Amino acid sequence: MIRVLLVDDQRLLRSGFRALLDLEDDIEVVAEAGDGAEGLALAREHLPDIALIDIRMPVVDGIEATRRIAADPALAGVHVVILTNYGFDEYVFEALRAGAAGFLVKDIVPEDFLHAVRVAARGDALLAPSITRKLINRYVTQPPHTGSGTGLKELTNREREAVALVAQGLSNDQIADSMVISPLTAKTHVNRAMAKLHARDRAQLVVMAYESGLVTPRSG
Repeated sequence: MIRVLLVDDQRLLRSGFRALLDLEDDIEVVAEAGDGAEGLALAREHLPDIALIDIRMPVVDGIEATRRIAADPALAGVHVVILTNYGFDEYVFEALRAGAAGFLVKDIVPEDFLHAVRVAARGDALLAPSITRKLINRYVTQPPHTGSGTGLKELTNREREAVALVAQGLSNDQIADSMVISPLTAKTHVNRAMAKLHARDRAQLVVMAYESGLVTPRSG
């Protein structure tokens, strides 16, 4: 059962998402919150698998709520999915840097919404190649952060290769094809890289790859 926390200051939207999720046999909405502070308290109380969090809210916004969830060891199993009205923008990027697994636009069709919840619950990032390209563009004029590549020294060559492919938006199956290995081995490389870099999920791995200089706009 996938346990979901809804955090949005618009009650009507929360009700709509809840009605949709409640129809699914494998998904349970465990709590709702109207702002980020309440959402954090409910996350600690219920330990959901997924926290669907609006990016712009009163008291504590979605970015700060994501940052606090990512920093709390007790919430390590909570995957944050950001909800936005505007598509990919600087706020969404900051949420990804803060530890979000991905984002959804609120006018998403129901089938895609339900699929996204299940994808996030598996620990996969909700980052399509088109979004990855926007991340690349974000770094066209920015050099890697000083010292941000230190952790990459702990990666094996194959792990570095796998991370670079994740940063290009490839799935484990696509990484396996590119590296001529099995999907299970590809997943192992990715998971080990995440552990060594202390990345919560694949989305954060993508951000780290660009910030460290492992992948550049020219190579991405």
